[in-house]
Amino acid sequence: MQLETYISDLLYRYECVIVPDFGAFLSERQSATINIENNTFYPPKKIISFNEQIQKNDGLLARYIADVEKLPFEVANKKIKKRVKTLKSYLTQGETITFNNIGEIIFNTEGKIVFEPSYNLNYLTDAFGLSQFESTEVTREVYKEKVEAVEKVVPITFTPEKRKNRGYLKYAAVALIALMLGGVGASKYYVDTIETHNQLAQEQATQQLETRIQEATFSLNPLPAITLNVTKQTGNYHIVAGAFRVEENCDKKVSQLKQDGFSARKIGANKYGLHQVVYASYEGRLDALKALRNIKKTHNKDAWLLVKKLD
Repeated sequence: MQLETYISDLLYRYECVIVPDFGAFLSERQSATINIENNTFYPPKKIISFNEQIQKNDGLLARYIADVEKLPFEVANKKIKKRVKTLKSYLTQGETITFNNIGEIIFNTEGKIVFEPSYNLNYLTDAFGLSQFESTEVTREVYKEKVEAVEKVVPITFTPEKRKNRGYLKYAAVALIALMLGGVGASKYYVDTIETHNQLAQEQATQQLETRIQEATFSLNPLPAITLNVTKQTGNYHIVAGAFRVEENCDKKVSQLKQDGFSARKIGANKYGLHQVVYASYEGRLDALKALRNIKKTHNKDAWLLVKKLD
């Protein structure tokens, strides 16, 4: 009988599994740990130990074996007793008893049982699916001492260090402010959110457009004057196609979009002095979002939504 298989099954559900006349296997929950030497993270788990002082039969192991093997309770107890007798004989002969996925037991020089747990299985069901992992070391910028040493010799003028744009920090800040001020009033929250949305989206779009569009060289010829009957667009929701520092480029973009079937137009310069072109303007937010998704999918993945009341 593979006694360790039944003990292992019970350790998932119980903190103490007693092997009558032999000892008890105990499990203790341990929180997640970090090894700072090798940057390894370990999930929470159960630590297995063995206590040879606890030998009184509580019936747990025998009942489980009886249920699994379809045996009477008394027969299961006899099988356990027979197996324990064999294990003790191995120990007295100086052999090491290995319980798979639980640990190893030997007699020390003083005739006491010594248990060495195995860490092959995590018996904590709450941590199912979690495994250890290593994280790369976080390198810190430690320049202060070097700079101070150099500055003693040559005066240095410091300029603000340029960092990579971390847009998600801005959005996190917006979310935090909204939560803190939520009770002030729905209207103020709506206005502040709109202004923040426009500023963040416009800064991101400006950076992308200046990189992708303004670096391009446009060879423009004067366009012939034409007369169009255009229905004035209304609405506070505008899908922005681009922003241009040179207004002639802005006009060319409007012409291109109209040829593609969009109701494109100019809506003036933003606070950065860039002339903005929109695909169209909408009265309803849901209609604008639906159109934006379609444009991103089929025409321009960098298009974005501007919420603004135009004069």
